[in-house]
Amino acid sequence: MKDKIIKFIKDPEIWAYLIVGVLTTIVSMIVKLGLLYTILSSENALHVQLAEIISWIVAVAFAYITNRIFVFKSKSKKYFQEIVSFVGGRIFTLLVGMFIMWFICTLLGLNDKTWVLIATLIDQVAVTILNYVVSKIFVFKK
Repeated sequence: MKDKIIKFIKDPEIWAYLIVGVLTTIVSMIVKLGLLYTILSSENALHVQLAEIISWIVAVAFAYITNRIFVFKSKSKKYFQEIVSFVGGRIFTLLVGMFIMWFICTLLGLNDKTWVLIATLIDQVAVTILNYVVSKIFVFKK
């Protein structure tokens, strides 16, 4: 078991995935905040949701391109199939993340600032792992 964990930790694909994930998060935040501090208003609820949607679309596009090139090194010519699978996987994990937040914060009623932070961390870890598994098994198949 220890050897498997060490092998996993030393896997360059895992490290590339984590780096791309951090960059994707940065892209998402820059787009969202850029929109809210320039052409949209953070005081308008519709603008906040619009910024969220646009930043998610840009982040998913960035994640697809960088995962395809740098993480999974896909050589497939079936771009459309890959993109549909990738976006479908990301929508699935978005829904999983929303469920985790709903379960912890709404159903369990653990919704003070500390629990929201804890729920967000649980959500991010679960979604990151699921995104990797979905990408590895269903999107960028060898």
